[in-house]
Amino acid sequence: MARMFLIPLLLALAWWLFLLYFRIPIKQGAKGFYWIIGLGGGLAAFLSLMMILTH
Repeated sequence: MARMFLIPLLLALAWWLFLLYFRIPIKQGAKGFYWIIGLGGGLAAFLSLMMILTH
């Protein structure tokens, strides 16, 4: 469970590689990074809350 921080990290890496492959500027793809960070943070908060509530 402690390795859940790897999900947004791997998604951000995959997004970065996608942008590089299709030669899209990082500035143009920044919104994707915001989504990845936001959803990853929300998922981490939800799972942390569930661990606290069920422990």
